[in-house]
Amino acid sequence: MSKTNKSLSKRLKLTKKGKVLARRPGQCHFNAKESRSKQMAQKRALTLRIKNKTLSRFLPFK
Repeated sequence: MSKTNKSLSKRLKLTKKGKVLARRPGQCHFNAKESRSKQMAQKRALTLRIKNKTLSRFLPFK
């Protein structure tokens, strides 16, 4: 049994129905000059299409 990849598991979230949501990169730094709509768009999660076999490598509890 493999260990959980902690760096990846902190960036992913599993929904109740099994979808994998991920944070968008580049949203924490230098946002003061961005428009408000772009700031809000960056906060929305991204749905990842990832195979269960690949996902189980990183999140064995799935």
